[in-house]
Amino acid sequence: QLQLVESGGGLVQPGGSLRLSCAASGSTLDYFAIGWFRQAPGKEREGVSCISASGSSINYADSVKGRFTISRDNAKKTVYLQMSSLKPEDTAVYYCATVAPRATVQAMCVPRNALDTWGQGTLVTVSS
Repeated sequence: QLQLVESGGGLVQPGGSLRLSCAASGSTLDYFAIGWFRQAPGKEREGVSCISASGSSINYADSVKGRFTISRDNAKKTVYLQMSSLKPEDTAVYYCATVAPRATVQAMCVPRNALDTWGQGTLVTVSS
């Protein structure tokens, strides 16, 4: 059974960068679409970015377009989220999960479409 573990979070100043990793174990990653989600204090979980199983389709939330880049390396069984030009409002716990196939990758990228039980996530804090 596929299990995902997030890492790479930390404290970064506004304008800085971080790269999050979502490492898979227990199964191949090749057939799964993967999403990154986040939950800020006092807010609902939201979709940040999703990538199809093939990597050919990608979706970004409007709030992160142009700043975040999702990628996957199936050989390493890892999905990455490169975050640049970070803002204080990006502060949140970030989670990755497999997502159910939908007609569009945008439709995949909502929390209710996640297939996994949410893990511990990785905390990203953007602050000076």
